[in-house]
Amino acid sequence: MKRIILPLVIASALAGCKQEQAEAIQSVDWYKENTNERIERLAKCRANPGELADTPNCINAEQEESLADTSKRGGLDVQPMTDIKLGR
Repeated sequence: MKRIILPLVIASALAGCKQEQAEAIQSVDWYKENTNERIERLAKCRANPGELADTPNCINAEQEESLADTSKRGGLDVQPMTDIKLGR
């Protein structure tokens, strides 16, 4: 009897384990080139922030949105300081 129950329990436990289809992760540059998809992704992310806010696509879309907003405002183009001579 125990030999029958154990495989049934394992089979039923594994039947409940369904892995969701992973969506393709898009880069920040991809969202820069595909504005409409970025807007759609941001709408989905903002509609369900509890589940989607930490996903790579939401992060990349938000980052591109931030970069696009900065370029619209004429943000500062600060270059890194090089060849600094300390105390000389």
